[in-house]
Amino acid sequence: MHNVFEPIKINQIELANRFVRSATWEGMAGDDGSVSDKLVDTMAVLAKGGVGLIIPGHIYVKPEGKATPWQTGIDKDELVPGLKKLTDAVHSNGSKVVAQISHAGNFTSEAITGQTPVVVSDFDGVAKEPRKELSETDIQDVIDAFTQAARRAKEAGFDGVQLHSAHGYLLSQFLSPQFNRRKDNYGGAIENKARIHLEIYQAIRKVVGSDFPIIMKINGTDGTKSGLALEESVQVGKLMADSGLDAIEVSGGPMPTVPEIDSEDKEAFFRPQAKAFKDALDIPIILIGGVRSLNVAERLLDEGTVDMISMARPFIREPNLVNRWKGGDEEKAACISCNGCMMAGMEGNGIYCVAEHKKK
Repeated sequence: MHNVFEPIKINQIELANRFVRSATWEGMAGDDGSVSDKLVDTMAVLAKGGVGLIIPGHIYVKPEGKATPWQTGIDKDELVPGLKKLTDAVHSNGSKVVAQISHAGNFTSEAITGQTPVVVSDFDGVAKEPRKELSETDIQDVIDAFTQAARRAKEAGFDGVQLHSAHGYLLSQFLSPQFNRRKDNYGGAIENKARIHLEIYQAIRKVVGSDFPIIMKINGTDGTKSGLALEESVQVGKLMADSGLDAIEVSGGPMPTVPEIDSEDKEAFFRPQAKAFKDALDIPIILIGGVRSLNVAERLLDEGTVDMISMARPFIREPNLVNRWKGGDEEKAACISCNGCMMAGMEGNGIYCVAEHKKK
């Protein structure tokens, strides 16, 4: 038995194995953010495929924070029944499910939201279109939006929530010197840049209780000269863990575009960053980024680099991948990282594996 198939606990929930379906954009929601039957069915198939933890996503907490068309929302109570159908489908097929709650900040447009996008700091070069800098009152509104989103997630039956502080979205922008040039309590030292994260965490914890898992996704580095560096990212992780955060998923930005991951040495691009978090923190560390082989997944756990393995695109092509590996077929994932799935989603019919579709 590979240790990737052993159970693990995050707070009070026990997961059947160490595999996570990382949040992505499915493009399957209604114009109002409502859950569609197609999205429910997609999550049910993933659960049947053996993924220990499923993170649908990313789910916007405020209409102004919607990043893409047909994105799922959690910004109003009316959406809870649809989200409950999704969690019921996952649970009835044996998996756990966490809601990734998100605000796109600078990385949206008025064409998508109908509103002027908000930014941590407004300065020449931040965007070609008008932007509104968040006031401290606006920041409190954002904190409340994340808090109410977490409340709705719990009411909808999610097993936990994940704060999306990666890939340049709003919480990530607060941490980045490239975007955060504030002079108040939310800018300057890394402790100030992380203040909104701690305030969101503390507000959510008061609403959901101590047993409800709260996870965070964070860039190990932003991948830019003026962006968040690994040392400060780990500092943020430690601040959050010391406050009670239950797990961290380590990613990076910008996400590398890899035409084909054709050898094991090209897998797990964020391994060094994840190891830095693992060495510094005593909570479960989850790694996302190009894992395609069972051998690599097993080695990452055996070496003590991480506690869990997260994938997104491989599960788009092969939702049954975990069960295939567990059943003895250890051939690497069929995904070639072409990103055709994302481009297909922009046509309005939801993401799907274009390469697999062409074979049929």
